[in-house]
Amino acid sequence: MWRNIASNALTLFIVVLVAAAGFVAWAKSQFTAPGPLAQAICLEVEPGSSLVSVSGDLAERGAVAHPIIFRIGADYTDRADLLKAGSFLIPEGASNDEIVEIVTRGGQSTCGTEIVYRIGVTSQVLRVQELDPATGTFETREEFDPDTPDVPELYTQLRETAGTRYRVVLAEGATSWQIAEALRHVDFLEGEIAEVPPEGMLAPSNYAVRAGADRSELLQQMQVLQQERLAEVWESRQDDLPIETPEEALILASIIEKETGVPEERRQVASVFVNRLREGIRLQTDPTVIYGITNGEGVLGRGLRRSELDAETPYNTYAIAGLPPTPIANPGLESLRAAVDPAETNYTYFVADGSGGHAFAETLAEHNENVARWRALEAERGGE
Repeated sequence: MWRNIASNALTLFIVVLVAAAGFVAWAKSQFTAPGPLAQAICLEVEPGSSLVSVSGDLAERGAVAHPIIFRIGADYTDRADLLKAGSFLIPEGASNDEIVEIVTRGGQSTCGTEIVYRIGVTSQVLRVQELDPATGTFETREEFDPDTPDVPELYTQLRETAGTRYRVVLAEGATSWQIAEALRHVDFLEGEIAEVPPEGMLAPSNYAVRAGADRSELLQQMQVLQQERLAEVWESRQDDLPIETPEEALILASIIEKETGVPEERRQVASVFVNRLREGIRLQTDPTVIYGITNGEGVLGRGLRRSELDAETPYNTYAIAGLPPTPIANPGLESLRAAVDPAETNYTYFVADGSGGHAFAETLAEHNENVARWRALEAERGGE
């Protein structure tokens, strides 16, 4: 009798073990397999949320089939206590494992409504935008000048809402003075800016910030990134360039940035200036002259005068040989790369071609023909 009981108990134990093993294998496959979500969604995780509430929300929205499997998997992978608050994009078909990673890794939120402050060369814009998870594109809900007295109500509401996300987007080609002034005028940042950072040393990029972030700390973050970029490109520079230091590469990159807004032209423009430096020809570039007049404090807003082109100033590259003493703007990464890796050309001239780009030439005769075409096009447009 006891032998039968023991035998039955052993059989039952084996059955339980097999069933448990089967459940574990099934649960693991459910945790890592593609999920049931048919269309991407934005998942809001409020501060203080629990894994139970998040898994329930995911189940209601069709992102997970079994909330308990979601929680068990998060616990098994030691991420159950790492839940982060934010607004996160959950892509179509995301597995439980992928969703757990998204909501526990932290960092910048990837979805929902946000306030973006874009600092450009000629203007600054505050924008309230929202990501459409279905298309993966942002839709602008409000856009306005930060100095306007007529602030949209939506912006005011978001400013008063805890957890609102903010980004500062710095465009290529703005001067350090313009950037510092723009940061002084936005209301979601705090702290004083004691002095304007060195010209050229603020990296154009996309910066996630929090409400109340310190302005000086943000500027320091921009400087660190630019220093890293400059060091990186300098290490990969071409041999025998007519620039001897990273600082000179930064100056050249700033001129390239101001001379062309066409990405494909950067290395060609760089080649013109490198060829001129090699041959001892003056750079003769208007943006440096303009910087010498404005000191980077705003836009000139008019054409250059003959007297300004003739004046011998440190930034008048019609009058001086070589590079100006400092950068004339904050160049982006691609202009930095172009400065140390110019295209192999014989170009020594370029002029606007009327399409937003430039016509390049090897000789003065070719250049004069390009200039004549450009002036004819300007005259034609002026008569329209």
